[in-house]
Amino acid sequence: MDVISVIRTKRDKGELSPEQIDWVIDAYTRGVVADEQMSALAMAILLNGMNRDEIARWTAAMIASGERMDFSSLSRPTSDKHSTGGVGDKITLPLAPLVAACGAAVPQLSGRGLGHTGGTLDKLESIPGWRALLSNDEMLHVLDTTGAVICAAGDGLAPADKKLYALRDVTGTVEAIPLIASSIMSKKIAEGTGSLVLDVKVGTGAFMKTIEDARELASTMVQLGTDSGVKTVALLTDMSTPLGLTAGNALEVRESVEVLAGGGPADVVELTIALAREMLDAAGIKDADPAKALADGSAMDHWRRMIAAQGGDPDATLPVAREQHVVTAPSSGVLTRLDAYDIGVAAWRLGAGRARKEDPVQAGAGVELHAKPGDTVTAGQPLLTLHTDTPEKFDYALKSLDDSWDIASPGTAFTANPIVLDRIA
Repeated sequence: MDVISVIRTKRDKGELSPEQIDWVIDAYTRGVVADEQMSALAMAILLNGMNRDEIARWTAAMIASGERMDFSSLSRPTSDKHSTGGVGDKITLPLAPLVAACGAAVPQLSGRGLGHTGGTLDKLESIPGWRALLSNDEMLHVLDTTGAVICAAGDGLAPADKKLYALRDVTGTVEAIPLIASSIMSKKIAEGTGSLVLDVKVGTGAFMKTIEDARELASTMVQLGTDSGVKTVALLTDMSTPLGLTAGNALEVRESVEVLAGGGPADVVELTIALAREMLDAAGIKDADPAKALADGSAMDHWRRMIAAQGGDPDATLPVAREQHVVTAPSSGVLTRLDAYDIGVAAWRLGAGRARKEDPVQAGAGVELHAKPGDTVTAGQPLLTLHTDTPEKFDYALKSLDDSWDIASPGTAFTANPIVLDRIA
């Protein structure tokens, strides 16, 4: 078998055989298939798709490329959550300790930024000393002693996906539904969690722009999880506007701590609690109240223990960008649109994301929002603050914001989209 034949099959809209899929995943993992060849195959998959049989086999091959974890020794039921990526989507940070405070164990394997979307690991690495890379034994120890762990997938867990994940980020193939589904579910199934809640984003700032595409992705992943014995539920959630008031790394950590302290933006709190309830229900925990765990400080206690267990200092001062640029409202009225994608691109261009898989990210870079759709603004008031260590990036970031908001006349009625748009089980 050879990679050119595999690429041509999918290029010509054919169905990849189980043997082709098994071979190409194994060969790519071993380095026999080069990055440029897998890039061509990924683009062919993006353009021509895969059927359910192909996706299931691709996912199984990704799992088979590495090891599988086992959490059966834990005294708590396990429940995990995965987001398909958004702008300002810091939900994992308060959610994991919140669910742990309510009695479940949360083995949260997270990733880095993809394109304009932020990465959970990039955010947490802005905390001095915090480590994303843990051995399996270390992960199990943190999970057993604190109830939650957020870390990178180990080298032994779906190594094929680790290579392909980084490649998709820099080759314009992030949005391929089969590759998104197999990437997420291969890690989650191999991880060994007992239940899984998927947060599938919909809107301009998401990879799924339409509710139809989001339902297709959610249904595919729920089926993959269910067939593998993992109780899987998906929520479709709005990503037309950034979540919360920040998009960046350290900026989002600060906002997450505010939520754990009983404050924070209403939309972040609402989605955190909604996902917590789904995770607890999937884990079979019926009598816990996540809203109470936020209010009484127990979620914050679990956050501090979790961060410290991974080498971080929960009391440390978070990095702040050296330079700021304020964008003001051009007119007075009601803010009716603030485009999530444009804000995400601006944060990425300021240094919060990466253009190549080898690029570093700036901990303090990002965008701070001073108003959300529905708010009344006055001409000249701050609308956004851009943060970066490299001020020469401001002009490039500002170009992405040329048509990022609408301001209607004063008194205009405005109705926001609901946070949760649908549920698929």
